Amino acid sequence: MASVSTATAAPSTATHVSVNRPNPVSVGTIVWLASELMFFAGLFAMYFTLRSTVPEEWAAQTGKLNVTFATVNTTVLVLSSVTCQMGVWAAERFQPARSASLLRVSRWGMDEWMTLTYVMGAVFIGGQIFEYAELVHEGLTISSSPYGSVFFLTTGFHGLHVIGGLIAFLFLLGRSFSAKRFGHHEATTAIVTSYYWHFVDVVWIALFVTIYLLK
Repeated sequence: MASVSTATAAPSTATHVSVNRPNPVSVGTIVWLASELMFFAGLFAMYFTLRSTVPEEWAAQTGKLNVTFATVNTTVLVLSSVTCQMGVWAAERFQPARSASLLRVSRWGMDEWMTLTYVMGAVFIGGQIFEYAELVHEGLTISSSPYGSVFFLTTGFHGLHVIGGLIAFLFLLGRSFSAKRFGHHEATTAIVTSYYWHFVDVVWIALFVTIYLLK
């Protein structure tokens, strides 16, 4: 009698490995901001170099700065980072617009928070222009002295970056309003815009401390 042997093969299970790759847009934004950080580091180096070279110029010119006004303007910009982050959190839960009355801030969506951030950034730029006009009236211009040159260059380049952020907010809001369905692409745009805005705020805090407080 022939014996029949049955070979039992072990079942083969396919293992699926999930790889969470970083968002290329976010990574690209962070790399670009790193290069911008080097740019501002050069401006800070210029500021401290000139300050150590002609300290008497700093002693003569820093008294023209309106520290109180600059503090208020700085507070507006810093608070705009808070409203920007609130907008990011709304975008992450895919809520582009408010779900209740405009007076119920807790129910705001990304559009409302980012619009408020835009307004606060515009107020900051308006305050900076007003401060420039006052300093020019007092005889401090970009060509009047080494201090005037470095003051207007450092704060002016930062102001241009703030304006760039305001343009980014307009793009973000336009994309949100035109989107048929608010999804991951719109949320990613909000997130990378917030990276830039937080960067601009941190740089200004460093400039404010350096220029207005360490006189």
